[in-house]
Amino acid sequence: MHLPAGDAQLVQIMNAALADATQLAADWLACRPGCTQCCHGAFAINALDAERLHTSMQALHAADPSTAMAIEARAQSWLAEFGPDFPGDSASGLLGKSEEEQTRFEDFANDASCPALNPVTGLCDVYEWRPMTCRVFGPPIRMGEGNALGCCELCFIGASETEIAACEMPVPHDLESQLVAETGDSGETIVAFALLR
Repeated sequence: MHLPAGDAQLVQIMNAALADATQLAADWLACRPGCTQCCHGAFAINALDAERLHTSMQALHAADPSTAMAIEARAQSWLAEFGPDFPGDSASGLLGKSEEEQTRFEDFANDASCPALNPVTGLCDVYEWRPMTCRVFGPPIRMGEGNALGCCELCFIGASETEIAACEMPVPHDLESQLVAETGDSGETIVAFALLR
């Protein structure tokens, strides 16, 4: 598998959208370096996110081997602790698709810190390459079947629905779906497996 060339465009679009949403939200947005609530709990990532993380680890090994090894050590410890309960194929890292496995995933490693989270600095060691879920957490975005507007529970405290809506961050779902299709892989995994691939 390879990282589609269009991923750079997706990341650029998301970075610009986040910058705009941050400027609009001002103090309503509680997200700051060291705020790590969103860095806890396992979540599914698609093949594009996984390939981006794999690419980041290759780059880190070349530029900063000690950081890369520290991330891998945290990922290995994470999997040693939570891997036995992984609702999927622990050899490939792919999440299971059965209803029972999906239900088990809802309660899987909910309080575990992400292995990419540096426990000393409180920062993400792969921030530039982080998954889309991480990129959209915080500002208001449209989500779910009802297309409801949602945001981090720590943000927009006391804001009206109108004030929240005025800070909506658009997400290029169609471009992301196109790029996922280009990977040729429709499976999902989690960050810990992607970091060790």
